Amino acid sequence: MRAWLLLVVALAASADERRSGRDTMSPALRVLQADDAQHPAQLTLALGRELWGQGAKSCASCHGEPETLRGAATRYPAWDQGLLDLPGRIQRCRVLHQQQPAWKPEAEPLLALAALVAQQSRGLALQPPRGAELDQAAARGRQLYTTRIGALNLSCAQCHDERAGLRLGGSLIPQGHVDDYPVYRLEWQALGSLQRRLRGCLAGVRARLWDWDSAELLALEVYLSRRSAGMPVQAPGVRP
Repeated sequence: MRAWLLLVVALAASADERRSGRDTMSPALRVLQADDAQHPAQLTLALGRELWGQGAKSCASCHGEPETLRGAATRYPAWDQGLLDLPGRIQRCRVLHQQQPAWKPEAEPLLALAALVAQQSRGLALQPPRGAELDQAAARGRQLYTTRIGALNLSCAQCHDERAGLRLGGSLIPQGHVDDYPVYRLEWQALGSLQRRLRGCLAGVRARLWDWDSAELLALEVYLSRRSAGMPVQAPGVRP
């Protein structure tokens, strides 16, 4: 029986043809992401550690060291009186528990803390939670993923499913998994969230940009997290 189970697991693993965006990068970028000393997000991560302990109601006062949150990033987006991705959870903690004003979307302190928390889950499998509300969001996200939009009349699926591995503007098209967010993109010269990447795709197909933390963006995040379930967290990533 044990040998049979091992065979089933091995066959399932070999049947998984998903590839992280990291796997399609150049060897130089893979080395850059793997080497913490060279990683371009190191200054932002250092800011995250500094912010972690700041203030009378700091992150550390509730959670202790960042390492205590190992595994937390594998379970987002989540449902807690509404949909929350990891930056959204940090924003809620800042407003409700620290009684501070919310940061603007993509603010460096917000991304610094999101990257710091995500980094603690490196190597752990993404485990998106389940529940009625999340199931509904995932269904909506799947619909959005497969719907043609914008002046170019393209869907996410047409690029990241049908054309993954081909080139667009000289760059390889990835399968669109979310195991490495937030990512440091060289074109941005900064860390960016998954929502920033999704809004960039919307602009690329000349579609209306969804608002930050909109129902559409969050639903798509839920679907993408389930599509990437089981893949190891590699945050923060590095991309061209």
